[in-house]
Amino acid sequence: MYAVIKTGGKQYRVAAGDTIKVERLAAEVGHDVKLDQIVAIGNGADLVVGAPLVAGASVVASVVGHGRHPKVRIFKMHKRKHYRKSQGHRQSFTEIKISAVNPA
Repeated sequence: MYAVIKTGGKQYRVAAGDTIKVERLAAEVGHDVKLDQIVAIGNGADLVVGAPLVAGASVVASVVGHGRHPKVRIFKMHKRKHYRKSQGHRQSFTEIKISAVNPA
């Protein structure tokens, strides 16, 4: 059984036992989080698609850790104008392990 969840403005296809990195969640390491924005749930050939969400469905996950992705370098330049601008960004993430997919 798998589910398509929505968190942090992105959608992820998850199943029990998967480990994924999502946008930063306000939860401590070791605690469980309940993700209730489920877009779709599938089991083999069966697929239930919500409009926009599947009512009553949820995914339970435990927080494995927090971290930051590698740095993304931003460099802007206008040739012959002596304009150079350098910037960097590191996005924070939360690593979660999916415990269970609960259908509606």
